Amino acid sequence: MKRLIVALATLALLLPANAFARGDFDPTDEFVQNDWIPIHLGPLDLSITKAVAYLMIASVATILFGIFFMRTKIGSKPGRKETVGEMVYEIAQTQVAEQGLPSKAIGRWFPYVATLMLFIFVVNFLGFIPLPLTGETYHGVPTWGIYAATSSISVTLALAILTFVFTHVEGIRWNGPVRYFKSWIPEAPKPLLVLIVPLEILGQFMRLISLSVRLFANMLAGHILILTFIGLIFILQSIVLAIVVVPVGILFYLFEVIIVIGIQAFIFAALSAIYIGSAIEPEH
Repeated sequence: MKRLIVALATLALLLPANAFARGDFDPTDEFVQNDWIPIHLGPLDLSITKAVAYLMIASVATILFGIFFMRTKIGSKPGRKETVGEMVYEIAQTQVAEQGLPSKAIGRWFPYVATLMLFIFVVNFLGFIPLPLTGETYHGVPTWGIYAATSSISVTLALAILTFVFTHVEGIRWNGPVRYFKSWIPEAPKPLLVLIVPLEILGQFMRLISLSVRLFANMLAGHILILTFIGLIFILQSIVLAIVVVPVGILFYLFEVIIVIGIQAFIFAALSAIYIGSAIEPEH
């Protein structure tokens, strides 16, 4: 099979010279944020871009998911949709909230981490559904394409900032500011504290970077790989390349949809629960 793929790829590249003529396709263009509806309030840029449009759609889809799958009539027998809702609820409760949050804080913070997990999953999943929201047209007709709002660092950073703020607010609320910030200082000889304390403070901010960059990088890389493989047809202007690049692109697509989008939503929510839980009950 490998020899067949190599042979087909070689044959495609050895076709007429126009196969080597570069096209205008650039996969990074899919991530450019142009202002669709400019909204500027002084220094604030609140313009509607492609990322904002996808976030709006994802917000509505998340709400509809909850209404459809998690609202049931009292006394009615559970059906397929109730089973899906219970499965999502079970994962959010047992694998996310209960694993990261202390029991005394689950009632308060379970709604947040569960919503976070579901919302990120919906945003990620929506990013692999072709929609006419590319901002481009072909003979007046909007072109269809895939784009994930979570492939924008501003989106993932905003979500990470929420968890970052909630973490320290809860840490201070449960422990008081003195005890909470004192918990950042490990037991060590005083001369070493000059080095350790700045590292501990830096570690708190590294959580913010870790949360945002992990989600952003995974979604961006997945989309670029898919677009790059499919884009080879347009870059080299050889339809024969579709024999090789389309199956590879489909494999990457299925890998992202089946595995990556769910794992990334779970990890983001689970780490958020762990960070908030560790602030409520510091180790030292």
